[in-house]
Amino acid sequence: MTSGTAAAPVRFSTTGLPEAERIALWEEHNAQALIGLRCRSLHDTALDATEINLQLSRAHLARILGSPHIVERPDAEIRRVPSDAVACYLTLAGDAFFYCDDGVRLLRPGQLLVCDADQPFVRGFSHGLEELAVKIPHQVWRDLGGPPALTRPVVVDAGAVHTRTLAALVAQALRPEPSDAVLVDEDAVLDLLVSSADGRAPALSTVHLTVAKTYIDDHLADPGLSAARIARGIGISERHLSRVFAAGGTSVPRYLLGRRLERARTLLGAGSEATVAEVAARCGFASAAHFSHRFREHYGLRAGDVLREARARS
Repeated sequence: MTSGTAAAPVRFSTTGLPEAERIALWEEHNAQALIGLRCRSLHDTALDATEINLQLSRAHLARILGSPHIVERPDAEIRRVPSDAVACYLTLAGDAFFYCDDGVRLLRPGQLLVCDADQPFVRGFSHGLEELAVKIPHQVWRDLGGPPALTRPVVVDAGAVHTRTLAALVAQALRPEPSDAVLVDEDAVLDLLVSSADGRAPALSTVHLTVAKTYIDDHLADPGLSAARIARGIGISERHLSRVFAAGGTSVPRYLLGRRLERARTLLGAGSEATVAEVAARCGFASAAHFSHRFREHYGLRAGDVLREARARS
């Protein structure tokens, strides 16, 4: 199995739904997409919430935004919709509380909470919610060497290298724009989460490779992007950057070219109104001719043909 998985996020929102039905529809959505919860809005206002989901081969990623509310996972809900999974919540904005048999945890932005999703809990967001969530099946968690029994929730403090890297990786994977589709490094996500729960430092090579790939995706449109610029951008030496990519079975130039071609094909396949030359420029190719040659070499297709077929379908 490869470490990277290309996938398209799926979005669900209560915005525009009948106010009286929002809670029920939100609960139904979460039971199917993530974890079954009972929900209650605060201040007698209609729930305004959005969730972006991405299912990978071994884990499920989600980005959740919502108005002030409380969610509960009682025994009855666990029996009705068992998850058989570990839940990881990374707070991005707004304070939150987590209540379970072990007591109450107050969570600040940047903190990561890891818990057994089949143990009862209550979570509250008095000022609204913005967080990233990862659901990992128990068997996958055990295979990765994670703590076998999460009888108590684990909280990793804000500012840890785990949380900073994990936030960048998951948030990037959940960008809703088709043109921003990325190769999700699922191995890195899982390694960071397991090492967080274990209290051990993640492998620096994993962190550096993850941050480098994120930097590349954020700067693909720059035709001057190079190994030297990437290394400076993430604060490591160019030599170390090359070693990190080599350990992953590739090189910086090869990976950079591959990502540019993948983004270009996404844009072309979406029937972009841009010309082939404009797509090439958006993806960091200095020459449309060079782009067309590389595209045909890689995919066995002409870029112009991909664009015309996509436009014909739309």
